[in-house]
Amino acid sequence: MARGVMGGGKNNNNFSNLMKQAQKMQMEMEKAQKELEEKTFEGQSGGGAVRVELNGKKEMTAISIQPDVADPDDVEMLQDLIIAAYNLALEKADEETQKKMGGITGGMKIPGM
Repeated sequence: MARGVMGGGKNNNNFSNLMKQAQKMQMEMEKAQKELEEKTFEGQSGGGAVRVELNGKKEMTAISIQPDVADPDDVEMLQDLIIAAYNLALEKADEETQKKMGGITGGMKIPGM
């Protein structure tokens, strides 16, 4: 007589092991996410004239602008410098997130990470 999945044996052990691995991965990801949230990422542009800081949640927490780049006749340049600094900080945050989470997930991409 054939055994079903609920019949115990090897199938239950495999499922149990899979669930344990999934729980372990979830705990490791939660720990890594908390560690990432405590980090700070910085991006600079214009030779350091504009500096942007993001927290691990990718929220901007600080911006520093040197007065000499705040030219009222060239607001577009300042806007571009802010965008560039922000994008660099965001890139650093994304790279760190991928590195940290990739080690846990074995490189498997998880949406939202």
